[in-house]
Amino acid sequence: MKIFISMLRGINVSGQKKIQMEELRQLYAALNLANIQSYVQSGNVVFGSDEKDPSSLSAAIEAQIEAHFGFPVSVFIRDAQDFQRILDNNPFLQGRNEDPARLYVTFLQRAPREAELSNLTAPAGDPGEFTVAEREIYLFCPNGYGTTKLSNNFFERKLGQPATTRNWNTVNALYQMALR
Repeated sequence: MKIFISMLRGINVSGQKKIQMEELRQLYAALNLANIQSYVQSGNVVFGSDEKDPSSLSAAIEAQIEAHFGFPVSVFIRDAQDFQRILDNNPFLQGRNEDPARLYVTFLQRAPREAELSNLTAPAGDPGEFTVAEREIYLFCPNGYGTTKLSNNFFERKLGQPATTRNWNTVNALYQMALR
């Protein structure tokens, strides 16, 4: 059985797309997923599955959420090795030693194409920085994520695909949960 980490986009934000974590865990169980653990109320779930294809798992979870709750939600899935790679390769912690409270990771469904990357420039006047690596974008937001223009909507618009962001503490916590 392989361990996966899933992250849902845009649930329980400002009273929108409300999903209780207990209901979400039950939904995952109905899909025959195992060892299901949720982390905070923003749709982070660690689980085990005999299915090895993350895209099949995402599609099944998305379909089940829409059928059960009545609204679409993008589901991003990585495995523990992906999270280890993400943790090991943060450019803002290599030689720069930035405050982890100002670090974030934006998860993408797929690696951006070259043409999409050529349009990806930081918004004028935003002190935030980003680096694209595979299907993730590392963010450094010196004034916090709540004030940056480097939001999910910014990356979705520029890259033409869904995105969801987690702070550095959450990325670390999810990885630790996957190791248990």
